[in-house]
Amino acid sequence: MTRFLLPLALLALAAPASADWTPTAELGLVNTTGNSDTTSANGKFALEGEDDLWTHEYFLAALRAESDGETSANRLELGAKAARRFGERQYLGFAARHERDDFSAYDQQSTLALNYGAWLFKDDDRSFQLEGGPGVRHARLADGGGSETDALLRGYADYQHRLTPSTRFFNTLLVEATQDNTFAQNDIGIAVSINQSLALKAAFQARHNTEAPAGLARTDTLTSINIVWSPSADAP
Repeated sequence: MTRFLLPLALLALAAPASADWTPTAELGLVNTTGNSDTTSANGKFALEGEDDLWTHEYFLAALRAESDGETSANRLELGAKAARRFGERQYLGFAARHERDDFSAYDQQSTLALNYGAWLFKDDDRSFQLEGGPGVRHARLADGGGSETDALLRGYADYQHRLTPSTRFFNTLLVEATQDNTFAQNDIGIAVSINQSLALKAAFQARHNTEAPAGLARTDTLTSINIVWSPSADAP
């Protein structure tokens, strides 16, 4: 699996130190006691940078939950994107993603894709970004079901709408389609600024694999309310 993490490392090394970087961190915690003991935590750290020609995005996300002493969710995901801009609204680049999930149809999934992208519209209040391209995917099925390596077609859409100066609506869709499986993830929610560096984000995430071993669900969902930190005054 190390060879599938190599593109992530190469994209990270390609990031220029002179770029204008913006970090973002978010965390959500839930703990209940009494008739049932439940603890869950989800978090994400992201770093975005850009210079005159290039944009860079990196993220690390984690989810873990325990119920009555038994682990019920355990997922780690990391990704990277780099793109060269052509004009104000078009770009060409690469995207890489790797995840490990102990409670999914696939123990591990790694993808690398070439991207052509564009903003259909982009202003102070709204933006709609589309990108897509070919790539490769390697995945290991849960419960020792073997592994798959396939050609990949990747698609990505991101819609952002600033409803008020402190409130932003977002909807992001990722699709990774191969001959053996199509993975789709949709994140929808609202972020509300509390002050210049903190925001409250409520989101619903749905993840779906078209193929899954017997006994495993094809769709996983996550509803979260997180505190988000960013040095920017904008709602993240």
